[in-house]
Amino acid sequence: MSNKLNQIIQKQQRQIEEPLKKEDDVVQLVGFIIGQEEYAIPILNIQEIIKPIEFTRVPSVPAYVLGVFNLRGNVIPLIDLRRKFNLPPANNSDDTRYIVMKGKNNTAGFVIDRLTEAIRINRSRIDPPPETIHQDKGMIYGIGKREDSMLTILKVEALLKRDF
Repeated sequence: MSNKLNQIIQKQQRQIEEPLKKEDDVVQLVGFIIGQEEYAIPILNIQEIIKPIEFTRVPSVPAYVLGVFNLRGNVIPLIDLRRKFNLPPANNSDDTRYIVMKGKNNTAGFVIDRLTEAIRINRSRIDPPPETIHQDKGMIYGIGKREDSMLTILKVEALLKRDF
């Protein structure tokens, strides 16, 4: 790999891992809908977004793990976020997508109801999760305040954590 490419990858990794530093930092997210709620994750954690493809069921896993699918030779677990969030399952529609997320040690595909948009939000407009939610153990990174709505920003590492 070229030296320049390594520098770019390292810079992106630092951006993912850096704690909040400046009030005017802009966070780039991708928004999506699960049920009636909008969620978002950092754009740097997205490997790709694809239309639903065939997957293989796997025995003895939690109900929210639909199975595994083959993405260019890599076997990736497929997780239904509706079921993970204790919502009733839904049939795939034309808007259904798989978001393939990557973290430090894991990669997984997540079924979402539909994509919304790329979002740029100032860190100063992101509040920590409510005190009723365990910050360390929960999946919520923060609540983004927009002009007309609020947005739940999820922790990718918590979503990718294997408990199966």
